[in-house]
Amino acid sequence: MPSPSHVEALIARVEAGKFVDALEQFYASDATMRENNDAPRVGLSALVENERRVLSVSKDMRGRATRPFFVAGDHAVINWVFEFVDPTGRARRLDELAYQRWSGDKIVEERFYYDPAQLRG
Repeated sequence: MPSPSHVEALIARVEAGKFVDALEQFYASDATMRENNDAPRVGLSALVENERRVLSVSKDMRGRATRPFFVAGDHAVINWVFEFVDPTGRARRLDELAYQRWSGDKIVEERFYYDPAQLRG
């Protein structure tokens, strides 16, 4: 079960722009991550690879959590707001909910819920 202070530490890492570090520190080696109804990415190496790909095509990526976040048992919910510049030079904003299942101090499953229209022109 994640403690609120542990979730705060994850949030602090992301808000500091340490996206890959956050994955490596807070996600289990067999973690899964899923965007809405897409197929999940499986395994920490796949999560890190995807994050690096996203960062390589994005400029000035910033993330912040909208408080409060919620912890109940093995689950946490964080409302993230990410602002970035896409490869075409357009500023984008993604407001999403991350629904996480933790095992001890590691995230083992995460699913993002957001309106995909936010990412379209």
